[in-house]
Amino acid sequence: MQTPTHAPTYLAAELRLPTNWLDYTILAIYFVVVLGIGFAARRSVKTSLDFFLSGRSLPAWITGLAFISANLAATEILGMAANSAQYGAYTVHWYWIGAIPAMVFLGLVMMPFYYGSKVRSVPEFLLLRFDRGAHLLSSILFAFAAILIAGVNLYALAIVVEALLGWPQWVAIVVAGAFVLAYITLGGLSSAIYNEVLQFFVILAALIPITILGLRKVGGWGGLTDKLTATHGADFTTAWGGTGIGSTNPLGANWLTIVLGLGFVLSFGYWTTNFAEVQRALSAKNLSAGQRTPLIAAYPKIFIVFLVMIPGLVAAAIIPKFGTAGSGYQYNDAIPFLMQELLPNGVLGIAVTGLLAAFMAGMAANVSSFNTVFTNDIWAKYVVRGREDGYYVRFGRLITAIGVCASVGTAFLASSFSNIMSYLQTLFSFFNVPMFVVFIVGMFWKRASAKSGFWGLLAGTVTAMVNYFVLYKRGIISIPTDQGANFVSAIAGFVAGAVVMFIVSLFTKPKPEQELRGLVYGTRSPGMAEPPAAGDDAWYRKPALLGWGAIVLAAACYIPFSF
Repeated sequence: MQTPTHAPTYLAAELRLPTNWLDYTILAIYFVVVLGIGFAARRSVKTSLDFFLSGRSLPAWITGLAFISANLAATEILGMAANSAQYGAYTVHWYWIGAIPAMVFLGLVMMPFYYGSKVRSVPEFLLLRFDRGAHLLSSILFAFAAILIAGVNLYALAIVVEALLGWPQWVAIVVAGAFVLAYITLGGLSSAIYNEVLQFFVILAALIPITILGLRKVGGWGGLTDKLTATHGADFTTAWGGTGIGSTNPLGANWLTIVLGLGFVLSFGYWTTNFAEVQRALSAKNLSAGQRTPLIAAYPKIFIVFLVMIPGLVAAAIIPKFGTAGSGYQYNDAIPFLMQELLPNGVLGIAVTGLLAAFMAGMAANVSSFNTVFTNDIWAKYVVRGREDGYYVRFGRLITAIGVCASVGTAFLASSFSNIMSYLQTLFSFFNVPMFVVFIVGMFWKRASAKSGFWGLLAGTVTAMVNYFVLYKRGIISIPTDQGANFVSAIAGFVAGAVVMFIVSLFTKPKPEQELRGLVYGTRSPGMAEPPAAGDDAWYRKPALLGWGAIVLAAACYIPFSF
């Protein structure tokens, strides 16, 4: 049975917040600080490497916090709270199995290839490993996806601000877009990253009071689970309950599709190839810092799930049919609903600022990665080649403005999804998963030919889209939910890409082995062999310890949710 069509994504009119001068003062201070960081970062931009990759000069703790902040966009905050209100504690899978293993794999296995090869972007790695066809196709697909995702953030911001503060949507879009455009064009990636560090702490300051006050309102964790068990069933507060093959559950997926579709294909596809995240690690000052960037980010990622899941569960407990037509609310309303119900003025201003910061962090991450890929991988390699370095810095600023404008145009594509995270997962299955299979095959199989990269990427993308739009949306295959369909689309795209790469490689020549040095597992380049910088050899900074520690901690977190 296919999921019924939902109304466009908007927040309920009843969610208008009682803001006063104190709340607006906090918001104004935040915007002033954001612009101040942009002006301060401008002084460090002298070359295109400074503008697009912060001159590869930032310490690991800065890039690590920026890495997680770029991911912790408001689409994730609202989307994962919506997931929790709709699906319950199954949300933990998006973090503990759907993020941590892939982030560790990125740090331990893939960053030596990315950083050691000195590429400026993820598509540029495909140019070195495969050919210009794979490079151009991946650049176009990534640039398109980045604008779509930036548009989601901008649209979601506009509807939240309109509902909560009463601002017209066009005012919210212009104000937020203008500020993001200003601080990225001023200071490039450094400005985006330092603002993302600030935004990380502002987001936490917004989510922690909502979570604590929400638990108090429903009688603590015990009271919450009792209410949800009574209204939604016992499986609603467990991670694996009802996920046996042939069983039914709110998520519409069994343990196999969760592990393979989310835990492997979607997760690894997103975290290892999404340049909006990888760009932060490439801006680190050396290989060790680059490796530690996603590993440092993994630790807050493990626990942030509680700050987005619990508000969704609380909303579902307070209004048992929350998100359904009769309740007057959509699933995306969970956090704004609790802001209205629980937060006093002042704290309310911090929460609103945190939401705006999250939207801006997500939009800025995608816009800054878009300008890098479009400038370096499309414009400089295929359109205007061989110009002086300053030309590409100027063009990067211009394409940033174009990217912001384009994201406004793509924003309303998200309006048909009542759960923002479903829309984002759909995009990841289309764009990130096929790119991941090309990376993983090319990185671990020397025989993969130069031509196989292009055809594998094309086959994976087309297969994922056909599965979703033709087979699922037309009801040819029966999948209970959009999320379940995304898992299946991701698996189909991965398998199709891998099979096509294997077949094409059998009939075309591989690249000479000397050209694969530092690009395929088992080979090394001079950059991959660089000795640790002073202090990086300390035991607590060793990537293997950080990575395996995160894996063990994430696995331990499953224990309370398994029974």
